[in-house]
Amino acid sequence: MKSSIVLIIVFSGVIALIGTMVGALLGVTMKKPSPKFLGNIIGFASGLMLSIVAFELIPEATSKTGFLRTLLFLILGIIIVAVIDKVSNLSSNVNSQYTKVAFMVAISIMLHNFPEGLIMGFGFVNGENLGLKMSVIIAVHDVPEGLAVAAPLMLSGTKSSEILLYAFLTALPTAIGAWAGIYIGSISINMLGSALAFASGVMLYVIYGEMIPESKKLWSGITNTLGILLGIIVGLIMTNVI
Repeated sequence: MKSSIVLIIVFSGVIALIGTMVGALLGVTMKKPSPKFLGNIIGFASGLMLSIVAFELIPEATSKTGFLRTLLFLILGIIIVAVIDKVSNLSSNVNSQYTKVAFMVAISIMLHNFPEGLIMGFGFVNGENLGLKMSVIIAVHDVPEGLAVAAPLMLSGTKSSEILLYAFLTALPTAIGAWAGIYIGSISINMLGSALAFASGVMLYVIYGEMIPESKKLWSGITNTLGILLGIIVGLIMTNVI
């Protein structure tokens, strides 16, 4: 069991690292990603996440812990991540340099990566390939996050090697979250169902409170809407095929 836990933690970290580093590499290569590109890829990732919450996580949670408990922990997840979001964005209106912007983005991403790791850990404990599905979804979701860290650093003149190092560091909380998710999810079926419901609340807030508004702000054209819908469709296919 211990060896499988270590393997899951390493796998979770690698998956998060792949998505984040791909995004950072795109940022380094593209120098300044266009708003249209960023908006569309964030929209696509939000559709993927919404699909996995609606078609996989919530049904799994309900089957394991019941409707009322699922609803309670889903709301709790929303409230907690909303408080974290409020606290982490206290300085969002300050007119700062690109390096400070990049630092704030990185801290915010690290806060988000921990619950993402929890979701992956819950998924692997739950079995039925849910952990693998979540890993793929989160890897895609981490691509725009890597871009978000890289873009302001590129504008500030930071070396490419340093940008990639910073992007790497933002991915580490995912592995820590995966370890916590495995431990919590192994306690009982009720606990696992509650954890899945909590993770669903976290993801719903991130999707509707941050990702979709940000994608629309970057690019409000029809391709953004189509990207979100394509993400939902791809996520639906993944939940039934993988």
